[in-house]
Amino acid sequence: QAAMGVQLVLSLLAASVMQKLAPHCSFARWLLCNGRYVSPAPRPVPPPRGAIPSAEAAAPRSLHRYKHPSDEELCALAGKQRPKGKRDRRANGATDEKPLSVPRDIDLRLETCPITAADALGAVSLLPAPASGAPGPGSPPGDVPVCPAVLRYFLEYQWFVDFALYATVVYGFTEGYYCLADPQKETNIGVLWCLLTVVFSVKVFFTVMRHYFRSEEGGERSVCLTFAFFFLLLAMVALVVREEYLEFGLEPGLASVCSSLESALRPRGWDWTLPLAKLGFKLALVALCSFLGACLTFPGLRLAQTHLDALRDAAHEPLAQVLLHVGFLAPVIIVVLWIKPLCRDFVLHAPMGKETVQLMSDAAYNSARLWTVVALCLLRVALARRHLQAYLGLAARWTARLRRQAGRIPALEIQRQITRVYCYVPVVSLQYLGPLVLTLHCALLLKTLGNYSWGLYPEPPVLPAEVAPRPAGQDGAGEDAQAAAQQIAAALGGLLTPLFLRGLFGFLTWWVAAC
Repeated sequence: QAAMGVQLVLSLLAASVMQKLAPHCSFARWLLCNGRYVSPAPRPVPPPRGAIPSAEAAAPRSLHRYKHPSDEELCALAGKQRPKGKRDRRANGATDEKPLSVPRDIDLRLETCPITAADALGAVSLLPAPASGAPGPGSPPGDVPVCPAVLRYFLEYQWFVDFALYATVVYGFTEGYYCLADPQKETNIGVLWCLLTVVFSVKVFFTVMRHYFRSEEGGERSVCLTFAFFFLLLAMVALVVREEYLEFGLEPGLASVCSSLESALRPRGWDWTLPLAKLGFKLALVALCSFLGACLTFPGLRLAQTHLDALRDAAHEPLAQVLLHVGFLAPVIIVVLWIKPLCRDFVLHAPMGKETVQLMSDAAYNSARLWTVVALCLLRVALARRHLQAYLGLAARWTARLRRQAGRIPALEIQRQITRVYCYVPVVSLQYLGPLVLTLHCALLLKTLGNYSWGLYPEPPVLPAEVAPRPAGQDGAGEDAQAAAQQIAAALGGLLTPLFLRGLFGFLTWWVAAC
């Protein structure tokens, strides 16, 4: 049986490997710090100001962060010496300790060092704890207390990314298993892993957005609510567009579900609930779309900012710039793939002079669309390091802007702003990888639950749900109740039809890309 099949063994093995290898080998940790654990070392003597960082400081294939300057270094740049004790302050006529401040136009050059696992697990000595989150879009700077802590949301980031990776591996194995063995009576456990990944993606979005709502300033909260209302209207518009323009397949799917329910509800006079059920489903879908749109607002703004910074960093790499542009346009490409007049109609009826040529079949187009979504998601994952390094460069760009300003600034504010960029790199990683994981696994669920094919074997036909006929000629209230229960169970079993799931996950894939 499926309960004791090969898929369950692989699922348990993947869960065990994920639990045992997480402290030693983690893709999420490798993405940030190459996965190497380096014991914390004493802070080295800083090189002369203006010197180029050594090769060790900016190790290849590793993200590098910017260190915050110490008070002594800031005093040296400001050309003054800070009193060391109460006796020195009393001798200089200072009875109360004032916060150290330096001119804004000092020649501040930040040192770099590679991010290591020791840093990620708690080798940070200065960490701000703002309520507004990471700097940049959605997180304006502000005065915040300083407290020792680890990177913000690093454990959540590591667990989520590793789980998504193992879920993808399990899904790939089950796809190969179904292609070779064709087990008709087994339940696809890879679908369960993908569903869990989708749920955990939404949970990650909710966790980050809850962090914004805890802000005392309220700026992020207002932005989230505004975009939630905007995406609410946009979702309602998308649902009323006809299938000739946006080919989600929701209307045929809902029609199949309603036909399955009607045969069970009409004999009992409950057919009047069908329009209400359809309306309730659409309202729930619109609410989910509004929530996802609000959660994806700041990740979209962050992506735009890091894209521009990554292009600036790759000014002398033409191939990298092309890949960055393709990765940035990936959501637009995915959105266009579901616009029927622009893609499917053009491919199936390509104009060649006065004639039209069919470039591929419907099944081939469905397979090509799935492969395109997967390829674009993998490309975005491959570009993750460049985007994260561009985000870490915010510290250097902030100090460059600081040198063009007049006046004085507290030394603690400089240290906070520089350290704050690094301490929220897991949050930025979640904002970058979360939408990719959600889009990829919605596409995988669309393929499996919608009975699509990868193009390696013929696509199975989509059949309408079979509803068990109502037994006739039964006497007695008990037999009538049993027959009604069987009929309702058969109708409920026909709700999640491949035609309905095609429309649902096709719409979710398109919506996440659109947001």
